[in-house]
Amino acid sequence: MKKTLAFVALFATFCLSLKAQDEDAEYARDMFKAGDRLPSLSVPDLAGNPHSIGEFRGKYVVLDFWATWCPDCRKEIPVMKQLYEKYASDQVVFVGISFDTDRKKLESYLVENEIKWMQLSDFRSKKESGVATGFKIRWIPALYLVDPEGRVVLSTVMTEKLAAELSRIAPKQ
Repeated sequence: MKKTLAFVALFATFCLSLKAQDEDAEYARDMFKAGDRLPSLSVPDLAGNPHSIGEFRGKYVVLDFWATWCPDCRKEIPVMKQLYEKYASDQVVFVGISFDTDRKKLESYLVENEIKWMQLSDFRSKKESGVATGFKIRWIPALYLVDPEGRVVLSTVMTEKLAAELSRIAPKQ
């Protein structure tokens, strides 16, 4: 009986691990790959000032594509906050790119959840936004880690992979 329970537990853990890997392979497969350069798209901040990836040259950049209406995105906010607190520096910049269409709802959510990193949005839905198309985002949350030369280090939908990569590069800061 104990062997059967142990086998079932081990099998369940294995299946969950495969499922997580499959989710990343499924939802991140069309994103830019390691070594690619991201497009120089301009996206406004909440005050309407345009920003592009090129302005962060010389730094690592975490791009977090998300929306307040996205349950998976909201679930990952505490993890992103921990990563921001641990890794944000002069050499690592965090930038959120929201697909919210309601400015007040987004601004309220940012305040209520104490989200401190830069937020960009054209206030168009993911389906209508040129940002989603330009950055090859078909699922959110989606994450890119970009190196100081502007090349993709990591593209993923999994914060665990982002955390692992940030811990790898942290000593280089």
